[in-house]
Amino acid sequence: MRTIIAGNWKMHKDQEGAIALVDALVTGMQGMPAGLEVIIAPPFPFIGSALERARGSGIGVAAQNCHQAAQGAYTGEVSAAMLKSLGVSYCIVGHSERRQYFGETDTAVGEKIAALLGQGIAPIYCCGERKEERENGRHFDVVGAQLKAALGALTGDQLRSIVVAYEPVWAIGTGLTATAQQAQDMHAHIRALLRTHGEAAAAEVPILYGGSCNPANAAELLACPDVNGGLIGGAALIAEQFLDIVRIARRVKPGH
Repeated sequence: MRTIIAGNWKMHKDQEGAIALVDALVTGMQGMPAGLEVIIAPPFPFIGSALERARGSGIGVAAQNCHQAAQGAYTGEVSAAMLKSLGVSYCIVGHSERRQYFGETDTAVGEKIAALLGQGIAPIYCCGERKEERENGRHFDVVGAQLKAALGALTGDQLRSIVVAYEPVWAIGTGLTATAQQAQDMHAHIRALLRTHGEAAAAEVPILYGGSCNPANAAELLACPDVNGGLIGGAALIAEQFLDIVRIARRVKPGH
């Protein structure tokens, strides 16, 4: 199983800060053994610079979003084909902030996934429950419904190109973190749901934890058998913290 540590920069940094962060990560990655995928997702204006500075370093570059249409009069939007032409390998879709602030639906997210797969870009599909949904005991049902709506139409071969990120919405930017047991229970639930596409395909899908993972809690979370890495937020903006998580992942998931 692949292990992935991905950093979502969200709407942070300017050009100078973005370049400095990429350069620090590239330097910090030198000499680290292979066997783990490291991805950064800078804001759109800095993707070209990130690709250039990270070339040959083993650090992949992701976009934070895309539009589902191939082209058209969608001012301010970016298509999967545009990302492909830059050399982007991954794209985050369905993040809770996109759902909350921009009204993205499961249907729209599914269309984005299809557009990305059509361009050979791996979607990092985000799913997760809000605080009240967990408190009401509906967290498994909510995540199950999200997975069915966005991934239900995919073939087993298509599923192999997907990365899933479980992000408990109540733990994003709040300082709260799911316990290792909560994370493992949900990741195991997601893995079981993916088996409707076939046992072999489901076994190949990395499932990342995306709720306030940092150097202090990464080892415990990454030690869970169904946690295959992390989608890192705040800690991804500080080179040494992000590199610490990468080092922890290499230690906790040896051989992956």
